[in-house]
Amino acid sequence: MTDFSAAIGSALSLVIGFDPVLVEIIGLSLYVSLTAVLFAAIIGLPLGAAVALFSFPGRTVITVLLNALMGLPPVVVGLVVYLLLSRAGPFGVLGLLFSPTAMIIAQTVLITPIIAALTRQVIEDLWAEYEDLLRSFGAGPLRALPTLIWDGRFSLVTAVLAGFGRASAEVGAVMIVGGNIDHVTRVMTTAIALEVSKGDLALALGLGIVLILLSVGINGAVFVVRRMAEQRYG
Repeated sequence: MTDFSAAIGSALSLVIGFDPVLVEIIGLSLYVSLTAVLFAAIIGLPLGAAVALFSFPGRTVITVLLNALMGLPPVVVGLVVYLLLSRAGPFGVLGLLFSPTAMIIAQTVLITPIIAALTRQVIEDLWAEYEDLLRSFGAGPLRALPTLIWDGRFSLVTAVLAGFGRASAEVGAVMIVGGNIDHVTRVMTTAIALEVSKGDLALALGLGIVLILLSVGINGAVFVVRRMAEQRYG
């Protein structure tokens, strides 16, 4: 009990004192996750909207795949990206393996289906509700898209936040493609796993505290966005 209390005290000291090692790991974690979310949003938002609004061969298959890939195991994503970026893989010549770029690619692959699937549902529901009205003004699916995106902006922000929440808590894929290299690819989740195995509970708990605060912040942001949507649309 004394050791645990001491570890908690040391962890709080690291967080409050902005320990350089802690700050470096947190900074890299946020860089990787936020960059991955940006790329995933750039891909996922238009993809989800296109699947929701346009009829084309294979649309049902893509819808099912997007929903299924929301639960894609991170270690599988990590393995696939590892094989693609390894020296024997098609992109091995780029030398991206065991770098933050490889981690960003893995997280982008992991969270793009989440953002795309949630976007598809939001846009599809709005189109079903407003289709007759929009068509009466001469707006087909393509012309109606900006209106639907604006009307569903709060729900779309929630979708992006859901993607960020998944990315920030992910460990399997980034461990495989990043290698958990000190000062290079060590992020919060992989650092916690390593420090626990080494018995350094102070740093692991410090990073755990930051992850919990980050999770609370994300959920708080989602709650605020939903409240804003409810107040806006009743």
